[in-house]
This record gives sequence, C-alpha cells and structure tokens, in this order.
Amino acid sequence: MITTYFIIIEVVVLLSRLYGFMPGLETFSRYERSWLKDDVRAGLSVAAVALPVAIAYAQLTGVNAAVGLYSCVLPMLIYALFGTSRQLIVGPDAATCAVIAAVVTPLAAGDSLKHWQLVMTMTVMTGFWCLIASRFKLGVLADFLSKPILMGLLNGVAITIIVGQFSKIFGFTFDEKYLLERLGGAPSYLSQTHIPTLLMAILTVVVYFVMKRLKPTWPASMFAIAVGGALVWAFHLTDYDVAVIGSVAGGLPSFQAPVFNIGIARELVMPALNLAMVSFVSMMLTARSFAAKNGYDIDADKEFKALGLANIASALSQGFAVSGADSRTAVNDANGGKTQLVSVIAAVLIAVVAVFLTAPLEFIPSAALGVVLVIASVHLIDLKAIWGLRLRDRQAFYLALTTFLAVLFIGVIPGITLAVLLGLFQFLRTVMRPTDQVLGLDAKGIIRSLDSSDKASSVPGVFIYRFNSPLTYFNATYFKRRLLERFARQNQLETVECVIIDAVPCFTHLDLSVMAMLTDIDVLLRKRGVSLVLAGRKRQLISWFEQTDMVSGEEGITIRSDLYLALKMQQSHVAACEAQQLDDSHSDDSTETVLTHSQI
Repeated sequence: MITTYFIIIEVVVLLSRLYGFMPGLETFSRYERSWLKDDVRAGLSVAAVALPVAIAYAQLTGVNAAVGLYSCVLPMLIYALFGTSRQLIVGPDAATCAVIAAVVTPLAAGDSLKHWQLVMTMTVMTGFWCLIASRFKLGVLADFLSKPILMGLLNGVAITIIVGQFSKIFGFTFDEKYLLERLGGAPSYLSQTHIPTLLMAILTVVVYFVMKRLKPTWPASMFAIAVGGALVWAFHLTDYDVAVIGSVAGGLPSFQAPVFNIGIARELVMPALNLAMVSFVSMMLTARSFAAKNGYDIDADKEFKALGLANIASALSQGFAVSGADSRTAVNDANGGKTQLVSVIAAVLIAVVAVFLTAPLEFIPSAALGVVLVIASVHLIDLKAIWGLRLRDRQAFYLALTTFLAVLFIGVIPGITLAVLLGLFQFLRTVMRPTDQVLGLDAKGIIRSLDSSDKASSVPGVFIYRFNSPLTYFNATYFKRRLLERFARQNQLETVECVIIDAVPCFTHLDLSVMAMLTDIDVLLRKRGVSLVLAGRKRQLISWFEQTDMVSGEEGITIRSDLYLALKMQQSHVAACEAQQLDDSHSDDSTETVLTHSQI
C-alpha cells in the first residue's frame, strides 16, 4: 500500500513538472468535448488564412514558396505544446520576414542556395537568443520596447514592405536598395509598367474586396490568389510575361542543420538578437491582449522559450523565423477557438498541402502575392495612433516618430537597432532622472504630495522627500542634488529641523556609492542642525548599515519603520523639547523671583 502511494506521488510530481515544461499538455489533459467544434472551425479558418500569407511571406523573404509552408507546420505544433496562450497562432510575420530579407540579401549576393542557408542560420540564432533569454528569466523584456517604439517600428516596416511590393504589382525591378531612392525614381519605374501584370494585380484586388463584401468570414486572400492562379493556368498568361512563383518543391522537408560560413554567420549574430527582441515584444502584445480578453494569464518567460523552440524547429525543417501572427490570432479568436488544438489542426492541414498539393501553387502570379502582402501591411499602418500620442504623451510621440522615420530613411535593421537603443535610453533616463515629490499632510492627516491643488500642506519643521526610482551609483549624485535643492527651497520658507526620506521606493538594494552619499548628506545636514531620518525598510537598512560600518540611531542616521511613525516620533520629539524648554523657562523665572525676594 505504501509503495502504491509513493508511486502515485511520483507520478503526480512528474506530471506537474511535465505540465510546467509543456503547458499545452495540461490544457489537452483537461480538454472538454464541447470545445472541439469551435476548435475545428477555428483551425480550418486559420489554415485558410495562413496558406496564402505563408506563400507570400516566403516570397518576401526570398525563398521558395514551400519554405513558407514549412515555417508554419512544426512551429505551430511546438507552440501548441510549449506556449501558454490558448489563442496565439505563430507563423511567418511581416516584420520578421522584412528583417531577414534586409539582412540576408546583401550577404547572399544573388546565390539562392546560400540565401536559404543564411535564412535558416539566422532563424536558429534567433531561437537560441530566445532560449537564453528564457533561461535567465528575461521575460520582462516584453516591456523593454515600449508601445510607442513598436508602433513606429511596425508602421515603418509596413510602408517599406508596401513600396517594395510595387515592383511585383507593376511588373518592374527596383535597382535601389533603400526606400527614399526608390520613391525618387518612381516616375522612371512607372514608365516601365507591365500592363498584363498590373491587370492581374487589379483583378486580385477586386476579387479580394468582393469576397470581403459578400462573405466577410471567408478567406478572401485565398480566393483572390486561387482566381489569379486559375487564370494563369487556363489562359497561359506566362506567355504574356506574367510572373509566377514557379516550381514548388513540395514533399516532406529533410531535417538538417543549417550549413554556414563562420565569417558570414558572425554578421548575423546581432541582427538575430534584434529580431528575437522585436519578435518577442510583438508576440507578447498580441498574446497578452487576447489572454486578457479571454480571462487568463500568460507566462512571459515560458513564451520566450516557446518562441525559441518554434524558431529552432522552423530552421531544422527548412523554414524561416516566425513570431506571433496577430491577424491569424484574431481569426482564431473570432471563430471561437478555445485551446491550442487550433494550432495543431491548422498545422496538419498546411502539412497536407505542403506534402501532396504543391503542384497548383506554381501558377500563383507574383502580382497576386504582392497584393496580399500590401493588404496585410496596410493593416499594420496606424499613423493616426502615432499622431494621437502628440496630445496625450509628447515624449511617447517623439519616440514613435523617431523610430518610424529611422526605419524609412536608414533601413529596417538600423531602424530596429535604433528602436532597441531608444528603449534602453528611455529606461536609463527613467531610472537616472526619475520624478520626485515633497510630501505633506492633508486635512485628514494623510501623507500626500505637495502640489498646486493645495490639498496638502507641509509639516512645520519637517521636510519629507520621496525619490521614485531605485537608488544606485549612477543616480546617487542626482538624488543628493535634488534633495538638497528642495530642502533649501522649503528651508527658506520655514525653519526645517528634520529631513525624512521615504526609503521604500528608492532603497531596494545595497550599493556602497549610495551609502557613502547618505553619509555625506547626513554630515551636511548636521552642520545645519538638521536630523536625517529614513522611513521604511527598517530591518534591511539596519543590516546594510552594519555591513558598511555606518552609524544609526541618535549618533547617526535615524531609521523608522514607516513614514507615519517617523513623522509621529519627530513631532513627539519636538513636543518633548518644547515642554523641556518651557520647564526650564519656568525654573528660571522661579529662581529670579527667589533672588529678588532675598535681595529685598
């Protein structure tokens, strides 16, 4: 009996560890039959939307159409097991494909096989960066690139993609690499327009919007591409130089490690890091929004691991980098998808097409794919939201605008690098130059900030200061300057006898530079007859004082449990001193009276 209990306990422990490692398994173990109908419907819809998009993004990345399909299958299955979002669909994404193309194309120098190998290499590197971030629990990086920066980045990438697809829609080839040069040569390029190609693009647009009008829930992109392919096949439009994607090498992918040159691979390390950062932040924005809508939480560190494993699986199955796909996730949610089974169903359907049904894909016109990419990119553009930041948060507006212009003017990769640096500088600026407040009491005796509302007033003889950032060596000097400046300002209005610092928000870790700075402030204040009190984190501060041989208590810096106690003790001390002075005064008066009578 005891042995049975131990076996049961071991099984439970093993399952809990397995569920922690693969969150999708826990969902599948608790699967309810009532969810199946919704998941099947959502899986069919996701596959219908993902198929044409995957082929189009393969063209954008510069690889065979089948690679786009491979980039859906294993990554979706991997995420279904390791991801914590029940609605998120991973797969090819406009931003990731644009980044890969911008990095790999110059390095490949026109060699298609080398191009494909470099794409897989960069995908593997991106996956490993994600796994490293997950190992060190860096899921907080989801907040590193702020929403304004990501808004500017996605808008810039979307416009870059749209301009790049004009060559497929109008039937010419760009000679320039950057957006501004391409726009500058627009008149010359438009004169080279290939009329049959342009007519095919126009037909694709018409079919797409007619389908959207008549059957809003149907996959309009798939129908538009299918109509274009059918026309190319039926009327032999390739004889009129209408470009098509050509032969698609279907079948099962041969699992292999990417072959690469060490020297060239070195050029991919930092772009892969940038790609991992952008992919993760974009994915987390999508995952969190749908998790909040459906009433559950997601684990950022596990999401990093799931994204890393999905990218490595994509590379080993001859695919390219993937991320969270917001449009396909929205389709999943709109069709009532309940669990990760949607990803499994969609992956199986796409795998069937990739293995058995690739022959018809060779007739798909490049102009139709260009239209699909333009439509997908248009949905990423939200310049109105960037402009709206101008009134709500001017700093956020400048961040978004700078990132947006950087992507347009200096390119996708430099723009992403700048976005990462802007996120870093924004963080450092917040930590190094945070907000601060002088505190007082309101009519109810509650401590609050002193501001123009006059709801609170300063405490006579007491200066209460709050610094809204952890104190460390690179902002200690700024803390000292701000405290002394504000102290001097209040001391001019009334005599200050005690300075109380709210220790809770700023004393978060031991830093020798901070402790030395505290000693300097205490010395300066003592010369003026002012005592220094730290309020909050009492045990922690006492421990730090002992470690650094600093003096606390009456002979040093006073430490109290919280602001209210510090203020109460100071007021009691002042009252005691006033009472003592009053007693001394009465005693002096009595002595003088006695002396006067004795003299008489």
